[in-house]
Amino acid sequence: MLGEGDPVYLLDDRGKRYWLRVQSDMVKVQGLGVVDAGRLIGLEDGSSVKIAGREFFVFRGGLIEQMDSLDRGPQIITAKDAATMIFHLDLKAGDVVLEAGVGSGALTIALLHAVTPTGRVITVELREEFAQKARRNVERSGLAPLWDLRFGDIKEVDVEARVDAVALDMPDPWLALDNVGRFLRPGGRFAGYVPNANQVADLVNGLRERGYQEVVAFENIQRAIEVHPGGVRPSYDNLGHTGYLVFGRKTADEKTERA
Repeated sequence: MLGEGDPVYLLDDRGKRYWLRVQSDMVKVQGLGVVDAGRLIGLEDGSSVKIAGREFFVFRGGLIEQMDSLDRGPQIITAKDAATMIFHLDLKAGDVVLEAGVGSGALTIALLHAVTPTGRVITVELREEFAQKARRNVERSGLAPLWDLRFGDIKEVDVEARVDAVALDMPDPWLALDNVGRFLRPGGRFAGYVPNANQVADLVNGLRERGYQEVVAFENIQRAIEVHPGGVRPSYDNLGHTGYLVFGRKTADEKTERA
């Protein structure tokens, strides 16, 4: 059942989503006007409702829908890449993740979703004004209590924490490897996201030079399938190159091995 505080969206017959938070009050919904959100309390997820003579389906918002509906500024990491990063970082409840390059907060929300309810995401951003949209998006997701946003340069900042994974979305992540290596635990996992092939080479070589193992790099290509009466075919459009993904695992240093 839907309850107060749930982030939900109204889905119209054209597939457009209208977001709101369930509450016992009238709320202003962008594109629809003022809606009695109290009508939604107690409804089953996926129920049909009529608003101003139009029929909508009301769904509780999940991670994939939240990422699709972000208030965007900088280019976001798409769901296909974020999901791969979470899988390769082996994230689970209770993990602590160090992230740099917040963008619009898409990857941040995905990381938070993966480590809830007891984990933490530490995000380091160089400029506070760049994090304004991300802060609004994370707060709307309801996961802000697990988020530790800090301002500084990931190449030199001291996060004063031992982390299970590192995710860097920045132009020159290889320059941050020495610093983030101070906080990433032995056996911890690294993920980097870069747009250009020469950056892949610099990052892969940087990881190998520092003893990281199982270093791999690849990209994800995604194409929708169009299903119509009488025929099925691949879409003419596809979500092709968005960025290159680089992964590796940190080895134990001599001090850790002796301990």
